[in-house]
Amino acid sequence: MNQNRLITPEGTRDLLFEDCISRHLVESKIKDVLVPRGFSEVITPALEFYDVFSPENHGIPQENMYKLVDMKGRLMAVKPDLTMPIARLACTRLRDHPLPLRLYYNQNAYRINPADSGHSDEVDQIGIEVIGVGGRRADLEALDLAIRSMESCGLNNYRIEIGHIGVFNALTARLKLDARHKEQLRELIMTKNYPALNDQMDRMKDMQTAAALKRLPALFGGEEVLDELKTLVDDEEINRVVDYLRSLLADLKELGADRHISLDLGIVGRNEYYTGIVFQGYTEGIGDTVLTGGRYDTLLSDYGMDLPAIGFGIDVDAVARVVRREMSFQMLPDVLVFPYPGFEVKAMKEIQKLISMGFQAEFCICETSDEAKTYAAGKGIPTLYFVGEDIVEVRV
Repeated sequence: MNQNRLITPEGTRDLLFEDCISRHLVESKIKDVLVPRGFSEVITPALEFYDVFSPENHGIPQENMYKLVDMKGRLMAVKPDLTMPIARLACTRLRDHPLPLRLYYNQNAYRINPADSGHSDEVDQIGIEVIGVGGRRADLEALDLAIRSMESCGLNNYRIEIGHIGVFNALTARLKLDARHKEQLRELIMTKNYPALNDQMDRMKDMQTAAALKRLPALFGGEEVLDELKTLVDDEEINRVVDYLRSLLADLKELGADRHISLDLGIVGRNEYYTGIVFQGYTEGIGDTVLTGGRYDTLLSDYGMDLPAIGFGIDVDAVARVVRREMSFQMLPDVLVFPYPGFEVKAMKEIQKLISMGFQAEFCICETSDEAKTYAAGKGIPTLYFVGEDIVEVRV
């Protein structure tokens, strides 16, 4: 009956000492980037109505959600996404606030993953949403903030790959694909399934466009991929996207971020969520994305307001795993303070004095001085203060 009492559910884990310290450090460092730039924190409930995540074009597959019902029998979800609740918030409680809204969040998202995927079902994320303004300036700032957030955590070997959903949309529009085939194609490109992609494209009549789509997953690197794309297909919309990406790259280079930036035109997003630039962040030692973001100008219309928006989210736990490898942790107190009977208050005052001097001090709740010595030795605390009429310092 109680076989699960001592374990955590699949896809979750306990966080211990160093895990907690490194997580809070990453959160603090990134907040120090966002708050001075005018971002305000919002917190949405862990439980949302299922409808928040079920719009037809932007919804998350229901099989990926943790679901339950409330006391009225209404279907709820433990939130699998952090942007959609903020879209709901922006269109309701923040409806009359001046635009743009500059919001940041630091919360957990919950999503069911296959048991053997290696992904956690519970992810601590920190990110931003800029709502109510479109255009190049907002795109550039989002990329700049993504870069500065990664750098604030001390990540040197990171990269941010930038794409634009307009390339995929323009190419699929030329082929006149229906929604189902478009989503199949999107999946093949995202997973770089070249055999299936080639097989599907070889059946198309427009061989030039088909050739460009076959090549799309491999178009990653520097500015030369934009030159190659233009040689593959001559399309007015794609030419506009190419010029736009060139201008962003030029500005990022001027900001000194070019060594961490590359292009990946095979980033095609999920469903119709993104509408413009899309970007992903990676760092050495983590095999998956640690940052995802992009422009989503149609999402908020599902919640009642037609507003452009851009944002990104960072997987805090993934970044913290990298940071933890480089950290040295001071986990133990410098001093254990043991009070003799009747000197507890004096001992606590001594602890406050030690803390004000920069030491870490622990109040000893052992009953005897011998127990205090044993405890200090077992835990590795180097110094013991015995507090009575006098304070006696003992090295353990």
